[in-house]
Amino acid sequence: MTGSSFLLKTDERGNVGGLNSAARGLLFSVVAAVSCASLSLPVLGQQGLESELQAQINSDAEMLLESDQIIYDFDRDVIVASGGVQIFYDGYTVDADRIVFDRRKGELKAHGNVVMTEPTGNVVRTNELTLSEDFANGFANALQLDTPQRTRFIADKATRSDGNVTTFDNALYTVYTRPTNPPNKPPLWRIRAAKIIHDQKEKVIYYENASLEFFGAPVAYLPYMSMPDPTVKRKSGFLIPTGVVNDRLGYGAAVPYYWALNPHYDLTTTITPLSKQGVLGDMKFRHQLANGAYTFSAAGLFQSRPGEFAGSSGDRRWRGAINTSGQFTLSDNWKAGWNLTYKSDRAFLNDYSFVSFNGDSETSVAYLSGNTLRNGFSIKGYAFSIYQEDYTNPTYDAPGFSPIGQSLQDKQPFVAPVVDYDYVFDDPIGGGELSFNSNFTSLTRAKTDAFRVNNVDRFRGVDGTFSRMSMQTNWRRTFIDPIGQSFTPFAYVRGDLFFNASADKNVNALTGDAFAGRAMPAAGLEYRYPFIATFQGGNQILEPVAQVIVRPNEQRIGELPNEDAQSIVFDSTTLFEWDKFSGFDRAEGGSRLNVGLNYKLQLDSGYYMSALFGRSYQLSGKNSYATPDILGATLDSGLASSQSDYVSSLYLNTNHGIRVGAQARLDENDFSFRRFQAQAAARYGPLSSSLAYAFLSAQPNLGIPDPREEILSSASLRLEDNWRVFGLLRYDLENSDVVQDGIGAGYDDEGFSLSLSYAEDRSRNDGDKVNRTFYMRIGLRTIGNTQVSSGLSD
Repeated sequence: MTGSSFLLKTDERGNVGGLNSAARGLLFSVVAAVSCASLSLPVLGQQGLESELQAQINSDAEMLLESDQIIYDFDRDVIVASGGVQIFYDGYTVDADRIVFDRRKGELKAHGNVVMTEPTGNVVRTNELTLSEDFANGFANALQLDTPQRTRFIADKATRSDGNVTTFDNALYTVYTRPTNPPNKPPLWRIRAAKIIHDQKEKVIYYENASLEFFGAPVAYLPYMSMPDPTVKRKSGFLIPTGVVNDRLGYGAAVPYYWALNPHYDLTTTITPLSKQGVLGDMKFRHQLANGAYTFSAAGLFQSRPGEFAGSSGDRRWRGAINTSGQFTLSDNWKAGWNLTYKSDRAFLNDYSFVSFNGDSETSVAYLSGNTLRNGFSIKGYAFSIYQEDYTNPTYDAPGFSPIGQSLQDKQPFVAPVVDYDYVFDDPIGGGELSFNSNFTSLTRAKTDAFRVNNVDRFRGVDGTFSRMSMQTNWRRTFIDPIGQSFTPFAYVRGDLFFNASADKNVNALTGDAFAGRAMPAAGLEYRYPFIATFQGGNQILEPVAQVIVRPNEQRIGELPNEDAQSIVFDSTTLFEWDKFSGFDRAEGGSRLNVGLNYKLQLDSGYYMSALFGRSYQLSGKNSYATPDILGATLDSGLASSQSDYVSSLYLNTNHGIRVGAQARLDENDFSFRRFQAQAAARYGPLSSSLAYAFLSAQPNLGIPDPREEILSSASLRLEDNWRVFGLLRYDLENSDVVQDGIGAGYDDEGFSLSLSYAEDRSRNDGDKVNRTFYMRIGLRTIGNTQVSSGLSD
């Protein structure tokens, strides 16, 4: 038969129905041949092997065989299909020049340009393939197997036995890259082995007499190794070790072992022997649940030479830390979570920076939150575990209180609970939007954080337990007249109640009342009038803005604690805030006028620019920023006079890889810079760079007598396709000092990555000490990553 195409159906026993007896005998033979070819070749793949390869034929599957010629030799009981043979069966496709099925021997052979594609995406290429009739055993010469994970096996010979184990002789394992690579160019890395054995039940690949080759040359030899096959995402076993070199820790290697305990939880344990300090143990447990996940981590050791950390909190025998984190979705609108860390000492996570959970911050938090379209609720708790060591600086010590730089951890508060509730009413009230927000905060501090400036005691925090309840109702409505002017009247009323029963009695500035309250009603109007000019190629908008707020004076300034309103940043982003304080502990009072001019430019080519310039005026009443509280931060805010400093901002995006942003505060009298920060990022061809500049004038009322001025720059240059170099520099312009610097190089392709870097850091409070770090990372895709880091100080 020539030019043949058959569509075949089988019953549950694999028999072909709907044919006469003669045709059935011939086609059954063809089906048997095709079935073996279709269903046995996955043996040589890396997937589709569960349930003993599902050896039974799918009774609903349709099988299509196409070839130029089919010949049946009745004498030898052999079926031969030749000439562009194609088989389609149950998601599998097989292409070959010729297929021969010997029914007496129960043996199938595919010859010439054999290519099989499995439903999983695996592609098998060989020139000759032999399989048993029950496809439990098989043999192939010159086999190449490509997986969807872009991994590749190449072997001189491959043998399958017992329906489970495939052995590749004189084999290679690697990852393949772009097909544009020269066909005869060896891959960057590969594993060569005398035997590669794939156990499909265990889903493990074993290597015997293996060597790791780079650029075709061996660099490491292993008599035996194993790893999970590419289909396995979780498998117990050793992970690739990483190296440690540190002048205080000595030499060491972190050896991790991964425990796949369950499909939903696992454990990683790491042992790190260190030549100077002993053995560090580290573990991380992860558990994925239906509505969330949590982790628990711990690390610690008994230091052999604690004196290496003399002068710091690390000078102790037992050191360690624990961390737990989690997040759960309780319903469509509610979620809860936490991230909690406890350390034996402040420096542990700095000194042992390679532990598994070192990326966690100094802030521990637990929370519960719920949100809908119009309301939100959250309850949180915070604790702060600092890294900074105590230090001595008697210049600003306040007699009668703990010296500056001492007992720093005791001066950190525990904040719990912090409860926020916000609600926006569905229906308009008076034609406008009515909203409500509230906050309850309670905190406890063990020691007063005090300093003295100009013979006046100032307090960053006070010993005791303080609680505050704040509630505020807001209303606003916008009117637009026929010529485009926008008028937005608004009003709010706020009330605060403070509980100060256990305040430090030595802080005389605070009220002696156990309960104290205040109220702040306000009304205002915001006016905007945008002028729009359209021209060929774009448009621009010039918009004057004015905002007036009328309210009484702030009550009891300096008599009440200030914990969450210490940061006063007056710039273009806060110019039109109704209350410019950062938190609830202060409430801006007195009548104020805020004015500014907005400018926006948009070009059709994609260029965009926006700018703002403005200032604020105290019209009447007591200026809240001119009257210091227990901290006095407002005196240097730029708002302490009746006419504030000027504020401005600029943002530019060229849409061609260049972005610039800047914020400035200019002195009200001579326009000198009081505060300035700018950032620029650019990408041009292979070069990416960023530049940031920050200037802050002296703040004598906070004990900062000198200006601060820094520049931070970074750049990365890609060389050819895979190589890159990078560096950074942080420079203190005020003191002419390099704070941080670093340089590095890296290589990245689809199967291999390498990075080398060297950095210096002088930012820690330990005199002229320089912390030097050398870091090397090597990554082999599908095999794993390893790294070596060194920490040196002088």
